[in-house]
Amino acid sequence: MKKYFSFTLFALVVLGAAASAQQVIPLYPGVAPGSKPESYPEREYFSKSWNTRIVANVTSPSLTVFKPAPGLGNQTAVVICPGGGFMALSIDSEGYDVARYLAAKGVTAFVLKYRLAHTGDDASVEFQTLYADHQQFDDMLRQEAPLAFADGLAAVTYVRQHAAEWGVSPDRVGIMGFSAGGGVTASVAFHYTAESRPAFLAPIYEGGYPLSGPVPADAPPIFIAAANDDQLGLAPQSVKLYQMWADAHKSAELHIYARGGHGFGMRQQNIPTDHWIDQFVAWLALQGFMSK
Repeated sequence: MKKYFSFTLFALVVLGAAASAQQVIPLYPGVAPGSKPESYPEREYFSKSWNTRIVANVTSPSLTVFKPAPGLGNQTAVVICPGGGFMALSIDSEGYDVARYLAAKGVTAFVLKYRLAHTGDDASVEFQTLYADHQQFDDMLRQEAPLAFADGLAAVTYVRQHAAEWGVSPDRVGIMGFSAGGGVTASVAFHYTAESRPAFLAPIYEGGYPLSGPVPADAPPIFIAAANDDQLGLAPQSVKLYQMWADAHKSAELHIYARGGHGFGMRQQNIPTDHWIDQFVAWLALQGFMSK
């Protein structure tokens, strides 16, 4: 009986590990376009200053796939771009946690690790230091942000081209992002081509992309959310993006919360920002993306 119990427990552990394992897909077959081969490795660690797990030093962009349970998929997919000032990725609250939530609703989710600036022991601490020096931070953005923007376009293109492999419709592939990842999303919103056009957009407390028109003639519907007490002062950027879509007579929905701060993501704070993801899913349903 003891041996049987041990074997059963072992089997459950193995099956649980297999169920939680996710497929990771390189975005490019070799060195990413516009980059040089780098010798330093990608790192993942807990940031005390941000109180979350982060990924740093991404040089080889990838997509981590979160698939709905069998029979639950609704043919909709989304590329998720975590934030982190183009120096790190807040991989849980703005990446994997979002992906798991959406996969449970039937949406196939792809968490994008896009290219980042090279950092040392703690990217989050380096970000805070660099952000205080606007000139140096802007210099970093000019160098690194275009690479991340290119990865966003490539990610949408890749998922659309391989949609059948995941039971997804190529015309139901959207993109969403947070902070710097929202900047990646906004860049895609203005620069997509026929093959990289997303079906929907969701920049959440967007930062890192200089908004300028014109809004594309066939602009996808957009869902925007931010907090009025954003410590980085990014709420007006979200309002401006909404106004651009509204002025172009394109479908747009805007949520500005009184409280939530910057980087609320999937963090639970017992305030209304806890439920932005529910409102996003309701918006997807309104747009027809949650039906099979």
